[in-house]
Amino acid sequence: MLSSAILIGPQRRVKTVRQAVEALTPGKDDGAVLAVTAGWEERESEDEELREHLGRPLVNLALWERVERIFAADKVLFEAMRDRHATLRKVQELYRLRLQGLMDPLTELCRRVEAREEQGELLIPEQEGALGMVQALDQEHARRVAAIHHDFDVKWRPGERKAVVQQRQQVEEVLAGASCLLVAGGHVGVLLHRLRLFDLFRAYGDRPVIAWSAGAMVLCRRIVLFHDSPPQGSNYPEVMEAGFDLVPGLVALPHASKRLALDEVGRMMLLARRFAPAYCALLDPGARFEWDGKLWSATADSRVLGQQGVVEEVPA
Repeated sequence: MLSSAILIGPQRRVKTVRQAVEALTPGKDDGAVLAVTAGWEERESEDEELREHLGRPLVNLALWERVERIFAADKVLFEAMRDRHATLRKVQELYRLRLQGLMDPLTELCRRVEAREEQGELLIPEQEGALGMVQALDQEHARRVAAIHHDFDVKWRPGERKAVVQQRQQVEEVLAGASCLLVAGGHVGVLLHRLRLFDLFRAYGDRPVIAWSAGAMVLCRRIVLFHDSPPQGSNYPEVMEAGFDLVPGLVALPHASKRLALDEVGRMMLLARRFAPAYCALLDPGARFEWDGKLWSATADSRVLGQQGVVEEVPA
C-alpha cells in the first residue's frame, strides 16, 4: 500500500499532472520525476506535451521499448507470453458469456424493483441473491486469472531470465534517484503486464505515485472494463483481473461521463453496489483523488457513484 498517491482524470484536454507533482514533490531538487507510458505502445516516446506541461526534467522509463528488447533476445519467453495472452483472452470471453447470463436477469429484477411491479418483500431477496451471484463470479474470475499468472511465473520464471534481469537492473538504477513516478494511460492490459514483468512497484518502493486513466486503474485492487454503449460486445461492466492493490477502496473509472449512462439511476446503482464497499471513482477531466496513506480527499469537482445510483461530488 502506498502512503501517497494521486489519481487524476484524463490529460489530453485538461492537464493537471503538474499541480499533482508540485503537491507531492514541491522542490525541483527533490529527485527525478519518472514516467511510465508503456500503455501508449508504439507511441511510448511521444511524451513531448507531458514534458512541456510538467516544466521540470522527466525521465521516461521506456518500459514498452524495453520489453520489445527482451522479446527480441528471448524468443522462448515471447512465445510463452503470447500463449498466456491468448489464454487470458479466452478466459475473459468465457467469463463474459457467464456474466451475460447472470446480468440479464439481475438487470430485469432491478428494473422491476424500481418500477415496483411486484411486492418488495418478494423481489428484493431475489435481487440480492442475483447480485451475490454476479459478485461471486467476478471473484472467481479474478482468482482464475491470478492462477494463470502464478502458473506462468512458476514455469517460466521471467524474473530469472537473462534478458529480463538485464533490463530490470537498468530500470532499478534509474529508480534509485526518483522522487515521483507518473503512470499514464493507454492500453490497460499492455500497461499492467509490462509493469508486472518489471516488478516495478516493488523496486520503486513507497514513494509518491501519480496516475491517470489506465494508470489509475492498475493501481486499484481490481480492474473493471466498462462502456454502456460500446460499438460491439457486451455493455455490462466486467472485471479484467486484479490490479496492484496499491490504493484502497476505489474502482477507477476513467472517462466515466463518456462511457457510462450516468442518468440511468438503476444501472448506476447496480454498478455501485456490485463493487461495494469500494467506491466507483469517476475519473473525468479535472478529477483528482488524493491518498495520504490513511484517508482519501478530493477536489470539489471530483465525483463518485453513490449507493443509490446518483452521482455525488466529493467534498474538498
